[in-house]
Amino acid sequence: MTPLEKLKAMKMPFAELKGVEFVEAEKDRVVARMTVRPDLCTLHHTIHGGAVMALADSVGAAATVINLPDDAKGTTTLESKTNFIGGAKEGTTVIAIATPVHRGRRTQVWTTRLETEDGKLVAVVTQTQLVLV
Repeated sequence: MTPLEKLKAMKMPFAELKGVEFVEAEKDRVVARMTVRPDLCTLHHTIHGGAVMALADSVGAAATVINLPDDAKGTTTLESKTNFIGGAKEGTTVIAIATPVHRGRRTQVWTTRLETEDGKLVAVVTQTQLVLV
């Protein structure tokens, strides 16, 4: 099973609720997309910061899952930091690209860059995932 097939087979209810679609998955890069729906927006039909953070968290966690050691039982987020750069309007598709900073036995750190389809930067998120043993 490829890493992308593994992610698509996993049950991630909150990611599904947000409409997250994984489109690429390798050990060093996971890419997902999410359309900005009205229920994911704040004032002025712009994506809510919580939706941005939740998308990045789902993608960083998924990236960790495909990099877990064989004896690991799972992962959970220890810390997450978001730098908001710009907005994304309702109807826009946001692309989240997670790449590793550190992949250790006990923790993994991922940076997720979120952009609109035309390349406008929305946010940069750094998160630390605990490897559960």
